Amino acid sequence: MSEHPGSSGSSGPPEHPGSSGYSERDVQREVTELQGKSATAAQLFDIRRIIGGLFVVYGIIVTLAGITASDADIDKAEGVNINLWTGVGMLGLGVFFLGWLWLRPTPPPVDVERVAGEDSE
Repeated sequence: MSEHPGSSGSSGPPEHPGSSGYSERDVQREVTELQGKSATAAQLFDIRRIIGGLFVVYGIIVTLAGITASDADIDKAEGVNINLWTGVGMLGLGVFFLGWLWLRPTPPPVDVERVAGEDSE
């Protein structure tokens, strides 16, 4: 016996030509999932997090170099422990960026199609 395309058990095209085989609910669920992943990625790769993190890490390294500086190193900089002051400044700037991120987090992306549909109703 030959099976008709679209009947159960066949691997042929969907019953309706032009139909993708997905319901609108499946598509909406997939879109919502992708939007959630997009929002997570936007928050993860926020430039304030990257800049703040790098400044904190480098600030710790330079501050430790300033704390362990010898008298000869300080004399080279005309009596100023430049590594210590630079490290503290870098730490302060890094904490500023991370605090800014914490106080004003990235808003989730707006679904333009949904907003346009709500305005037209």
